[in-house]
Amino acid sequence: MTERKPWFCADLPLLDYQAARDLQLELVAARKSGILPANILLLLEHNPIFTLGNRSRRDNLTVSEELLQERGIPLVRVERGGDITFHGPGQLVGYPIMNLHAARLTVTDYVDRLEEVMIRTAEFFGVRAGRNAMNRGVWVGNAKLGSIGIGIRHGISFHGFAFNVNLSLEPFTWINPCGLKGIGITSLKQELSREVSMSEVRERMKENLQAVFDVAFEPVDLPALSRFRQGENS
Repeated sequence: MTERKPWFCADLPLLDYQAARDLQLELVAARKSGILPANILLLLEHNPIFTLGNRSRRDNLTVSEELLQERGIPLVRVERGGDITFHGPGQLVGYPIMNLHAARLTVTDYVDRLEEVMIRTAEFFGVRAGRNAMNRGVWVGNAKLGSIGIGIRHGISFHGFAFNVNLSLEPFTWINPCGLKGIGITSLKQELSREVSMSEVRERMKENLQAVFDVAFEPVDLPALSRFRQGENS
């Protein structure tokens, strides 16, 4: 049996979206330069925010931006694939900073693996999820449980996946999620009719990521990441 390749894993608390975005870009630069010697997973939750991917159209926001301002929910455009989505507390977000070239993974292979991780995690909690032949992500029937939107820079991935656990689904009614009209959005809580332990979901997600990518995690905290961070984001 071959030894699993080491990855760093930062299991973080609720983190501001812009702070997480800046951190990702710094880690991508550090991975490219070699300052960051291994791939790393950032696992976290966000305060409420809508993000627009690089293919997004603003008309997929079906309420006024004034309503979002009243609710204190930002709307930002980011450099990932996909269309508009919502992040908020109770949604587990994973950002793998991974050198796809070194791992000899195509983007399709990489997305397939992220989907598999979420499918296995849902299955552990008794929710049968699967793929959709027409649209990426993880689905329970016609309702989306997990989304994927990635960016690639210098062959290194950033952004990643979002897995709905206990979050409020109301904000998804204000958009065409992922640019798709008439689809449902679901969560573990919605499917199970009960709250699910976020700490348990985090542990299962980490376990499944290690299995699917055949890696072993070395925990790091946010202060420890400072030794890998670079001032230049290019």
